[in-house]
Amino acid sequence: MYEKNLIKNKSIYSNIPLRPSIGLKITNASLAYKNNIVFKNLSADIVGAKWTCILGPSGVGKSTLLRMIAGLEEIKNSKTITTSDGSNPTNLISWMSQQDLLLPWLSVSENISLGNKLRKEPIDFSHIKSLLVDVGLDQRSESLPGTLSGGQRQRVALARTLMEGRPVVLMDEPFSAIDAITRSRLQELASNLLKGRTVLQVTHDPLEALRLGHNIHILTGRPAHLGKVIHPPGDTPRDPTK
Repeated sequence: MYEKNLIKNKSIYSNIPLRPSIGLKITNASLAYKNNIVFKNLSADIVGAKWTCILGPSGVGKSTLLRMIAGLEEIKNSKTITTSDGSNPTNLISWMSQQDLLLPWLSVSENISLGNKLRKEPIDFSHIKSLLVDVGLDQRSESLPGTLSGGQRQRVALARTLMEGRPVVLMDEPFSAIDAITRSRLQELASNLLKGRTVLQVTHDPLEALRLGHNIHILTGRPAHLGKVIHPPGDTPRDPTK
């Protein structure tokens, strides 16, 4: 029942620090693997402080698009991917993937603060505690990942994403590997916790996109291109029964 309590008591989200939100701009992006052209002159604007979903068939290049934005794919022109004000977005991005990618020998708290440790930055333990309350795992801070359910592990991954405090969050099908009921609860939780950030999510699920997305793009073709943006009406997360 923790999700219902979280959603009713939205004041607990106030402890999450937000940097000013920014948009992303993709300008004439091209990417190929030998003779396989994935993108050719792909352009798009990702609106700041909104949740944007990318739909499309398997293998079309959705995850590759996220990797390109994150700077994990080598492209010829570094100016192809910028923030809306023309700067490099690489250090402004955090990533949440389909797999939770938790290190099994680290506790929940240690996994959440892993980025700080790797960068040799100070760790705000009070912030970790606040995040654990937000995701309903404040009683599991010292637990190892192997003792958690799939949904709990993804909540830890969400808390780790929030711990980074970045204004842009890239999400590669983060809810697809869990059961339908847990997925629905995590969608609502993530939607509330990530308000105010620029979120770009890849998904195969049209209903998920309609529930979470302020803006929806469909990626199709080879080379892949983005269709006109779709703006579903109403506030997010939308009620899937209506």
